[in-house]
Amino acid sequence: MTTLNRLVLWNIDHTLVDVGRVTREAYAAAFRRTTGRPMVRLAPTHGRTESEIIFETLAFNDIAPDDDHLPAFTAALAETFAERRADLRAQGRVLAGAREAIAALARLSAPRTAQSVLTGCIRPNAVLKLTELGLADHLDLDTGGYETGVYSKAALLDLARTRTGDKHRTRFRETATVYVADHPRDVQAAHIAGSPIVAVATGGATAAELRAAGADRVLDDLSDTGAVLSAITELAL
Repeated sequence: MTTLNRLVLWNIDHTLVDVGRVTREAYAAAFRRTTGRPMVRLAPTHGRTESEIIFETLAFNDIAPDDDHLPAFTAALAETFAERRADLRAQGRVLAGAREAIAALARLSAPRTAQSVLTGCIRPNAVLKLTELGLADHLDLDTGGYETGVYSKAALLDLARTRTGDKHRTRFRETATVYVADHPRDVQAAHIAGSPIVAVATGGATAAELRAAGADRVLDDLSDTGAVLSAITELAL
């Protein structure tokens, strides 16, 4: 049996997909369901975890967060996203090259490469986005790193790496785990976890900002499948 020796973790929002309109509507509905008030302002979402967005959104709307808000809001957010399943298909979009890059990596390296996700989303919403937009086939969503309200993205990266290794009865080295994401915060998380990162300028940061943050490779987007594969395979040591 060929041993898996490379792990690729994909960020979801602004790296693989754009579901911004649905996200705003789901957050507004979850806010009203949790607080009984309309949401006036949503916190910035780029590079953030769900818990950061929730707490800052509450503060922006003059609500002092307490310990009960996060579980209540995340439960409501899972519900409001599930209620918008059809909207995800109709209004969401897969970013240029994302589908092709995931599929090409699976063809090129299988069975040496495992692919999963590392995201600031809660698991139900992450899975919903990927399945409804047709990106789940080559991604192991059971072993990914998802928002829990407890761990940083760096810790979630390590957790996803360990989970995937346990599933396949192997160990993925930090330097053989490549994160593909779009924000300087993601670059920082990869550095803390000791893993290389391919950053794409499809989120809230420019290519120059991603380089300044220390990304190992920077691409404008995922549209050049060959460039994506080269960046990943050259970094995974």
